[in-house]
Amino acid sequence: MNYDHYFSEALARVRDERRYRVFADLERLAGRFPVAIWHSSSGPREVVVWCSNDYLGMGQHPKVIGSMVETVTRMGTGAGGTRNIAGTNHPLVELERELADLHGKDAALVFTSGYVSNLTGIATLVKLMPGCLVLSDAKNHNSMIEGVRQSGAEKQIFRHNDLAHLEELLQAAAANQPKLIVFETLYSTDGNVAPVGGICDLAEKYGAMTYADEVHAVGMYGPRGAGMAAQQGAMSRVDVLEGTLGKAFGCLGGYIAGKAVIIDAVRSYAPGFIFTTALPPAICAAATTAIRHLKVSSSERELHQERVARVKAALAAAGLPVMPNETHIVPVLVGDPEKCKAATDLLLADHGIYIQPINYPTVARGTERLRITPTPHHDDELIGALVAALADVWERLDLPLVCEQGSRGA
Repeated sequence: MNYDHYFSEALARVRDERRYRVFADLERLAGRFPVAIWHSSSGPREVVVWCSNDYLGMGQHPKVIGSMVETVTRMGTGAGGTRNIAGTNHPLVELERELADLHGKDAALVFTSGYVSNLTGIATLVKLMPGCLVLSDAKNHNSMIEGVRQSGAEKQIFRHNDLAHLEELLQAAAANQPKLIVFETLYSTDGNVAPVGGICDLAEKYGAMTYADEVHAVGMYGPRGAGMAAQQGAMSRVDVLEGTLGKAFGCLGGYIAGKAVIIDAVRSYAPGFIFTTALPPAICAAATTAIRHLKVSSSERELHQERVARVKAALAAAGLPVMPNETHIVPVLVGDPEKCKAATDLLLADHGIYIQPINYPTVARGTERLRITPTPHHDDELIGALVAALADVWERLDLPLVCEQGSRGA
């Protein structure tokens, strides 16, 4: 029996829906961020990356690199096993202590990625509370959706950032039913922010637990870079905070932080933690160095915010449809999947600018966009080149400008 047709048909469906993904082969250059080498079909060439999640360039920071090199020289490459079987290396223990301190929690637990920490963290927490009702924001990340799905629990979806709708759902639930509210503090495709305090008010009023995904906010906001909940003065009120080491901290891994009893329960029951190899010592040491640095240094965050404001202002002045928000995410609306892909192809091939198209299912159909993420290392010259390139591409593809569409970018 020939099974290939199943996979060929599946790929054809993705292509027909204009959501087949093409990956750019990039070689990052230490000391030259955000410049990288693009290994294209016609050979290698330099490009400028405008969509990296290494928001502050900490993956290039000399102290972070030095810590990784020193640790790998001293301790070797791999972790040697799962956490239960020889993999609990000392730099990993120190990393978990550093994360707990960052968020003002009793304990933290490190996973191999932010996706895994959400998937297995949420599913495990909910399974440990029989009859739990999960209340999930409509725009939550796929990792959170899959965590809720794998829990097998009853779920209710509340409209995005809609406290009134969330309260309606909480009111309808039985008072003695366990409830978990899961949400992001900063949503990465729109760049908007959750009303963390308001969600905590409702959780306390109706006896619910809270679980907040801070992956796009840790290192970036709040005192010591603790995240958006900290910036809103609500960090201590959130029961479980989840974050990543792969974005602002420039490394790899994910984690949750909370009360000791919660973290210990997840540690003891979560398959995605128990049965996977631990992070290597060098990764853990580098992440700890990045966290410690950003706890005491605000210069990276301040310059980053200044660069973001500069990019937004320059794009708006050119009439490009920037979708407004108060954070470091800079979405530029295209609204068509084929033109979105064509725009990024032209930017890369003709202008040496790499921005990945954001199409369905990451965003709703009709809201396809470019998601630009400036860093402290994108200077005025690079910003000027970006604006000129986007203006050229918009004209060539006959894409609407704000002035032609009124509130198009709102």
